[in-house]
Amino acid sequence: MMKALIKEFEKVVGKDNVFQDETDRATYSYDAAVLEPVLPALVLRPTSSEALGRVVALCNEHGLPLTVRGAGTNLSGGTIPKTGGVVVLTNALNRIIEINEGDLYAVVEPGVVTAKFAAAVEAKGLFYPPDPGSQAVSTLGGNVAENAGGLRGLRYGVTRDYVMGLEFFDVNGDLVKAGARTVKCVTGYNLGGLLVGSEGTLGVFDKITLKLIPMPPAKKAMMAIFSDMNKASETVSAIIAHRIVPVTLEFMDNFTIRAVEDFSHAGLPVDAAALLLIEVDGHPVQVEEDAEKVEALCRQMGAMSVRVAQDAAERDKVWEARRAALSALSRVKPTTVLEDATVPRSKIPAMIRSIEDIAREYQLTIGTFGHAGDGNLHPTILTDKRNKDEWHRVESAIDAIFDKALSLGGTLSGEHGIGLAKSRYLEKETSRGTMLYSRRIKAALDPKGILNPGKIIGE
Repeated sequence: MMKALIKEFEKVVGKDNVFQDETDRATYSYDAAVLEPVLPALVLRPTSSEALGRVVALCNEHGLPLTVRGAGTNLSGGTIPKTGGVVVLTNALNRIIEINEGDLYAVVEPGVVTAKFAAAVEAKGLFYPPDPGSQAVSTLGGNVAENAGGLRGLRYGVTRDYVMGLEFFDVNGDLVKAGARTVKCVTGYNLGGLLVGSEGTLGVFDKITLKLIPMPPAKKAMMAIFSDMNKASETVSAIIAHRIVPVTLEFMDNFTIRAVEDFSHAGLPVDAAALLLIEVDGHPVQVEEDAEKVEALCRQMGAMSVRVAQDAAERDKVWEARRAALSALSRVKPTTVLEDATVPRSKIPAMIRSIEDIAREYQLTIGTFGHAGDGNLHPTILTDKRNKDEWHRVESAIDAIFDKALSLGGTLSGEHGIGLAKSRYLEKETSRGTMLYSRRIKAALDPKGILNPGKIIGE
């Protein structure tokens, strides 16, 4: 039966786009989460919308678990396949179909790389704000599936704030259209809102319509250096309390600063206990006024010094170093566990102190950085999974981090999704009723349970 089905898949996507070799399949057995890989039975690479819809229908007809994969950069196990399942690659569905300068939208296929899209938009004098740390390789389909965030989330929001419309295949391979290319649209159920962040469990994206905005005419970046981590974290709350909303307001602790500087040689102050990287944008006059206020607040809150970038090259160098934080930390030990603890902004100081306490309690190395302005911290545990005793402490520390974030009114994930890694915690944040409601939706839309099974709500 499998041989006959493979022949059918070859007719649909072409023989060269059906991967059966174990080495090829192993490439798509894992993602960026620290979870065990699962070897798929087959990997398929459709090159057209028609082929994608037919693949979905065939998988459903034969009860084959289907996991869609962009670049596999997600950090919660969202693209780890099911045993005996099929991985569907989107990297051949990579067209920017339209960039509409008059109506400020773009239409793309799911396999378009985020950074390439942002550059194409910028070349027309427009702006697509969502900027996940993996943007150089991550795809827009993956961004929508995970509701990806990024450094600019504080001022500009996350991916869902820019999704105007979706075309996706349901489990039967029927094309569903949601949303529109208009600014306002209240036609029918908000199916697009349901699909954003659904991690491939409710449908398979075919085309995405994204909102664009004008490029801000001016921007200014600065680095505030602190000798005390608590003062740095309290400064975050102070800036927001003074009704200033920067584009980015990033936090790095000393361990992360030293790791990044060793990796990037960007001129970061390795003796600082913590630093804040801040950028404001908008009209030139407003930018100057906001930058002056932020600098004054940082000094008032105890910053040892504030360095203001003198030109675009200096600004870009610092931001490139910040984007390299995960890469830098991952060089320290064999296993890197990047978490996604997110709390109300006013609770950032308490969360940072708790992470320090947890590191001491479980005798672990934890580097902390993240989008402090929107409450989204990334405590990064550096370990070696082969050390069983230490790995047990890592698992206990993760539980403690999640418990603390929830106790502070926070959430399990600000931008990394739930996937497999956090599904067992979801009821703790929500409710039993929430889980049952979600499972009823899943059962109605995917009766055979083939769409990315096990993710978010378990099985």
